[in-house]
Amino acid sequence: MSDLGLSFAGLAAIVVLLILRVPVGVTLAIVSLVGIYQIVGVGTMWGILSTVPYDFVAHWSLSSIPMFLLMGYVCYHANLTEGLFRLARAWLSWMPGGLAVASVGAAAGFSAVTGSSLACAAAMGRIAVPQMLKNGYDKGLAAGTVAAAGTIGSMIPPSILLLLYGIFAEVPISALFIAGIIPGALTALNYCLMIVGRVVITPSLAPRVVDDAIWSERIGAIKETWPVIALVIGVFGGMFAGIFSPVEAGAVGAGLSCIIALLRRSLDWNGFKAAVTETMTSTAAIFVIAIGANLLTRFLALAGFTDWMSDTVLGGEMDQLTLMLGMMLIFLFLGMFLDPIGIMLLTLPIFLPIVEGAGISLILFGILMTKYLEVGLITPPVGLNVFVIKGIVGDQMRTETIFKGVLWFIVADFVTIALLLAFPQLTLYLPSLLN
Repeated sequence: MSDLGLSFAGLAAIVVLLILRVPVGVTLAIVSLVGIYQIVGVGTMWGILSTVPYDFVAHWSLSSIPMFLLMGYVCYHANLTEGLFRLARAWLSWMPGGLAVASVGAAAGFSAVTGSSLACAAAMGRIAVPQMLKNGYDKGLAAGTVAAAGTIGSMIPPSILLLLYGIFAEVPISALFIAGIIPGALTALNYCLMIVGRVVITPSLAPRVVDDAIWSERIGAIKETWPVIALVIGVFGGMFAGIFSPVEAGAVGAGLSCIIALLRRSLDWNGFKAAVTETMTSTAAIFVIAIGANLLTRFLALAGFTDWMSDTVLGGEMDQLTLMLGMMLIFLFLGMFLDPIGIMLLTLPIFLPIVEGAGISLILFGILMTKYLEVGLITPPVGLNVFVIKGIVGDQMRTETIFKGVLWFIVADFVTIALLLAFPQLTLYLPSLLN
């Protein structure tokens, strides 16, 4: 078998192993090592195995991943974000579908602290869904809103997906973070417009909430959220002002979150241990997948697959829009079965050479890819955010009800994607200001 044929066999083996539910990182590593062995022999294979994982994991930029994760978990266990929904409700409940709109706004704020879609969906699900159901909201709208709103965590900084992409693609993380602000805000805006539009047309979906908050309550809600405001300003204000680097920002955020939790006396020892344990577990899972993806990159390069793929795609004179739409279909399909980090690190070794060869901005591609992965979090049959919400609501509603509820949000996501593709400056304008 030729080296190129071996790469195709390896990719097929990856698909089979993933269908058999073998963990993504283990699958990528095993297939890559077997392929490298077949191409260059056992000596070189052991040489690559002994150097590549360490060289990648020891990359200084990766230290920001556990720090941002720790920041998010500390905020979660210290209940620093509890006031976000109350703040949004106090200011937005007067609108048609106000509680659902407030959930989207609160999720956007939560995302600016955690950077995790699943954590955002879990936190908002416990707070917002019971409130909406209590006020007579349609079950699909209530659960679908929170499941979809949780995906904003993948886009708004400090997005773990954007952080990993920046390290893997060697793109400045600060540029990626600031590039995600407008697309993230646009996603939230389109969600809110869709909710308001649906409720105006069908008022029974969301009965008007009699909750005329007086100004003292609204100001009090703002004061209640000072930890999140201070944390966001401290971390991202300092990073974009050049006081510290994006890598250092993770440590600053983790430190600030611990200090704020101590000042508020809202984090006990058990909560801190849980935050640290969850940080280590999540970091280890991410690193295993990243190592496997790095080994896959070496295997495909040795087999000549990346050069062949680039020549095949670019030789066909495919325009940038067609190329991006084709990649979108692949990401959406994979999103039905795999987690976002696994999808990203599985496909980057294949797609990055094509994107660079086509002259597409790596910043634009990173944002669009993240948006595609966001949609994958709520698409059946394995929409991870949907199952997070199902775990929270239990027997109150069926999984099919939640999936039906998110369909409208998927439509809103496609509108956002169309706007980002039609107007690249929505993504690239803010990063251009850093130059």
